[in-house]
Parts: sequence; C-alpha cells; structure tokens
Amino acid sequence: MAPHHLPFYLAPGSGIDTLMVVMGIFLIGTVLWVGTLYWKLHSLPERMAHKSQKLQFEFVAVLGLISLFTHMHIFWIAGLLLAMIDIPDFGGPLRSIADSVEKIADATPEDGDAAATSPLPAGGDAPPPTDEPGPAKEKEHSHV
Repeated sequence: MAPHHLPFYLAPGSGIDTLMVVMGIFLIGTVLWVGTLYWKLHSLPERMAHKSQKLQFEFVAVLGLISLFTHMHIFWIAGLLLAMIDIPDFGGPLRSIADSVEKIADATPEDGDAAATSPLPAGGDAPPPTDEPGPAKEKEHSHV
C-alpha cells in the first residue's frame, strides 16, 4: 500500500506518469529545434552565395550537398569560404569587347577594297559620302 502523499515525480499505480509525458514532449521539441538549427547552419553558405553569380551559387550548393551526404566537413568549409569571396566578373567586360568588335565589323563596308583601289576624281578630293541606308546602318539602328 502506497502512502497518500507521493512525490510528483513518482507515478501513481493507477494513473499516467506526468513527468514522463512532459519529458517526452520536451525531448521531441528539443530534437526538432536542434534539427532546425542544424539545417539553418548547414544552408548558411548557400544563403550567403544566393546574391552572387549563378555559377558561384551552384558550386557552393554542390559543395553543401557533398558535405551533407559524405559527412566530410571540409566541403562545407570550402563552400563557406567560396561564398564569402566575391569572384570578379570576367565575362561581362569580355562580352562587351566582343559586342563592340562585332559592331565595328558590321559597320565596315564590304566593298572597302574596291573603293580604296578606285582612282580619285579629277579634283583630287574624295567623293562625298552618301546618306543611303546600307545594311550596316539598318542593323545599327535596329538596336535602338
């Protein structure tokens, strides 16, 4: 026969163990909180690289996945370091140079050699330029 005033941490013979229920809920909540904290920490490099270039973001994301599945933390550290570095944009200026060279190439007349070898008029002056729209001028105005 049990005494009538048992401490709260001892389960009564015919009831529910209240302390075990409270600790079970606390354990489930703690596991969920630690898991959420782990996922936020694990995705930190990806969130940092999200505002950078697409290639850098994808590379950091792949390093994060490799780190997740292999449990090798060096990949996560490499992804974090890569996300913190601003890689300069080499493609933009090179693309601009290529576009400019293409415009220059399109603007030159195709019959440039024939005009250079033709004799000048009797006055010695070059003929006045014509304002006829050629293919190069039409293409140039189509971008505006």
